Amino acid sequence: MGYVKDTFKAKADAQAAEIKQLIQEHGDKVLDKVTVAQAYQGMRGIPGLITETSLLDSNEGIRFRGFSIPELRERLPKIDGGNEPLPEGLFYLMLVGDVPSKEDVEHISATWARRSHVPNHVFNVIEALPASTHPMTQFCAAILALQTESKFAQAYNDGISKKQYWDFVYEDTMTLIARLPRVAAYIYRRKYKDGKHIQPDGMLDWSANFAHMMGYDDPAFAELMRLYLTIHADHEGGNVSAHATHLVGSALSDPYLSFVAGMTGLAGPLHGLANQEVIRWIEEMQKELNTEAPTKEQIAEYIKKTLSEGKVVPGYGHAVLRKTDPRFTAQAEFAKVHCPEDPVVQTVWNVYEVAPPILEGTGKIKNPWPNVDAHSGALLKHYGMVEEDFYTVLFGVSRALGVLASLCWDRALGFPIERPKSMTTEWVKNFVAKETVA
Repeated sequence: MGYVKDTFKAKADAQAAEIKQLIQEHGDKVLDKVTVAQAYQGMRGIPGLITETSLLDSNEGIRFRGFSIPELRERLPKIDGGNEPLPEGLFYLMLVGDVPSKEDVEHISATWARRSHVPNHVFNVIEALPASTHPMTQFCAAILALQTESKFAQAYNDGISKKQYWDFVYEDTMTLIARLPRVAAYIYRRKYKDGKHIQPDGMLDWSANFAHMMGYDDPAFAELMRLYLTIHADHEGGNVSAHATHLVGSALSDPYLSFVAGMTGLAGPLHGLANQEVIRWIEEMQKELNTEAPTKEQIAEYIKKTLSEGKVVPGYGHAVLRKTDPRFTAQAEFAKVHCPEDPVVQTVWNVYEVAPPILEGTGKIKNPWPNVDAHSGALLKHYGMVEEDFYTVLFGVSRALGVLASLCWDRALGFPIERPKSMTTEWVKNFVAKETVA
C-alpha cells in the first residue's frame, strides 16, 4: 500500500493513547443535558459522537480537519492548470490530518487507479435489475455485490486480533472508493445512455475519470466534479449517511455493508434527495410562470405560494447551519467563472436574494439561508446532466470519502458497538411528573 497507510497508523496510535487518558481523567464529566424534546425530535444537537474528519459550526460552516472550504480550495493540490482541489487530497487530509503534498495526492490517485477493476458479477447484479430501477437502488445493490471482495470480512472469519481490524478496514476502504466511480458510471450509462458504456482511463485523476466514464469530456465538467466530490465528502458524524455508516460499522460489519447502510439513508427525501428536489422546484416555477428567467418579484410570489400550500422551499434551511452554506458559495463562485449567463443559474442566484427575508418573516424558520443543495443541480444541468434521479448517486460517491475515512478511525481507535439507551413514553411521563412535583 505504501507510506500513507503507515502514516495513518502512527497518527491513530498516538490519538488512541490520548483518548484513553482523556476518558480515564474526565470520563465522568457531563457534556450536555438531554431534554424531552430532543429525545422525541431526532436527538438533534445532542453531543454523542466522535468524528475526527470534520466539524460543522453553525456560523462558520463545515471545516475539514480545521480547514474551511475556501482554505481547502486554496491549499489542496490541483491538477496542472486546474483551479479546483482534487478529492484525493481531501481524503488524505481527513484520513491523516495533514494537508497533503502533490506527491501524496498522486500516490492516492495511483492507488485508486490500480484498484478500480470491478468484478463481472457486480455488473451482472446491476443487469439483473430492471433498467427503470432508481439509480440509488442499483447503486446500493452493486455495493452489496462488491462485498464479496471484503478483506475485512475474510480476515475476521480467519480470526484476526482486534488490533488488526483497522488494517483490513483500511484496505477495503481504498478498494471500495476506487471502484465506486466505475460502478456509478456504469449505472448512468445503462439507465440513460442505452447501455453504451465507456471504459475507464487510468491516466486521469479520480474525478476526471468518473466524468469521462459518464461521457463528459469537457475539462470544465471535470473541474466541476473535482469541486463537487470535494465539498460533498463529509458533514461531521450526525447526518444520516455518516451516522448510519458509523452505526453499522460499530457492529463490525465490513466497510461494504456499513457504507451501503449510509447510502440507503442518503436516498431519503430529507437527506440526499434534496438536490433533485431543488431543481424540480425551479423547473416547476419556470413552467408555471411560463419563463426561463422569472423576475425577483415573480420568484417572491411563487415562494409565498409554496409556503401557503404547506410546502417547504427546497434547498433552504439546515439542521445546524445558521448562515449561507459555504458549499453553496463555492458553487456560486464556480458558476460566476464558468456559466454566469445560464438562466437556471441566474434563477438560483435570484432565489438566494429573495427567499431569506420571506422565510425569516414567517417567524418559524431559524435558518433562512441556502444549503449546498440549492445550487448543485443547476450546475449539473448546465453541463447536460439533466437526469435528476442520478444526482444522489453523485452525492454518494463523494460521501464515501468522509464516511469511510471515519470508519478507518473508528476501528483504529477501537470504538465499541453503538448502543444508546431508549425510553418509553410512559417512562417519560412518569419522569416529568416526578420532576414537576419536586
